[in-house]
Amino acid sequence: MTGVRETRPRAARRWAIDVRPLRVPAYRRLWLGNTVAMFGFQFTAVAVPVEMYALTRDSFWVGLLGVAAFVPLLVFGLWGGAIADARDRRAVLLGGSLLLWASTLGLLLQAVLDVRSPVLLLALMALQSVAFAISSPARSAMLPRLVPEDLVASATTLNYTTFTAASVAGPLAAGLILSASPDTTVVLPIAYGLDAVLFTAMLWAALRLPSLPPEPTADGQARRAGLASVVDGFRYLATTPVLLLSFGVDLIAMILAMPRALFPEIAHERFGGGGAVGLLYSAIAIGSMIGGLTSGWIGRLRRQGLGLVLAVVGWGLAIAAAGLAHQLWLMVVLLAVAGAADLISAVLRQSMLLVYAPDRMRGRLQGVNTVVVAGGPRLGDLRAGTMAAGFGGGVAWVAGGLASAVLVVVLAVAFPALLRYRAATASSDNRT
Repeated sequence: MTGVRETRPRAARRWAIDVRPLRVPAYRRLWLGNTVAMFGFQFTAVAVPVEMYALTRDSFWVGLLGVAAFVPLLVFGLWGGAIADARDRRAVLLGGSLLLWASTLGLLLQAVLDVRSPVLLLALMALQSVAFAISSPARSAMLPRLVPEDLVASATTLNYTTFTAASVAGPLAAGLILSASPDTTVVLPIAYGLDAVLFTAMLWAALRLPSLPPEPTADGQARRAGLASVVDGFRYLATTPVLLLSFGVDLIAMILAMPRALFPEIAHERFGGGGAVGLLYSAIAIGSMIGGLTSGWIGRLRRQGLGLVLAVVGWGLAIAAAGLAHQLWLMVVLLAVAGAADLISAVLRQSMLLVYAPDRMRGRLQGVNTVVVAGGPRLGDLRAGTMAAGFGGGVAWVAGGLASAVLVVVLAVAFPALLRYRAATASSDNRT
């Protein structure tokens, strides 16, 4: 019996998520505040496209939300990364969080006043994107200074997993709220108001963080968050083809195979609207959450480059299959499979980035990562909405998934550095 009791924990540790980073008080507060805030943010993430579709009855306008969010991400994400390397990261996170809270209050106000302006929705989404672009690189870059180096990968996985857990519960709750009444003037203020209240947890967490000023440079000079700093980050990135390729495959996957701009239309046409839209928005996150809870094996994967390529191809194929489904349960299952593949690719990509990047570059590379990770799906919204306007939602969904899988394979074969990447060689690569 003793042998059995010892074997079970060892076996569990091989696949179960590692929660040791939660023993660090500063990280635990940040994790808790971010988790609560991300749960609240899902109410807005569902409510905004639903409101836009209700106002316009056109998926093209829903896709334009992606443009409104992407342009600020492209500019302020890179600048936000430079700021995170040149300023106290706690102060940067707090400032960006306050601006993000203000944009949510703006959404609440326009819903309460029943402004009914698609252009105002686009403007508020742009402001929200600016705030996210400023705060996100600082939040990610501070991680290795909050937990011991050997727990960075575990903390990264915890962040992804709890984010996806919030992304499951949030849209489901949002779907219930939005389906409670056909009158959007009643339900939309509730959704935005809940987001505004829950986001105060992030403000609390940022206030409780220790000061995180930039580490001193070798020559003792102060770092500047200007264009030269951004260019220096790109110059460093250009020397690491594995990172460039990892960003490339993720952009292909998100731009071509992200179907979320089509969810309101498909939920309305195939499943009668109502709570179906909440299930569709939750499905990918459900798969990601399950993938994260069983992620212990990812840390032992040596051929991370090959694993990344396979995960992204699996994402595209699962998305395409989901687009062919006309039963809600089947579409949810296939989207969940895609979500599990997405979690694997995200953890592998971020692990590669943390291995390569020194602290002096970490903010700027996280800024690039913010543009890729957050901007890619928004370009995907535009692609999906535009294709749906011309060819229909079903064609836009399925064709995008298939094209994504094919192009990722072509890129990986044409530039095999990513396929050759092995985790065991990362430390030596970082020193060159």
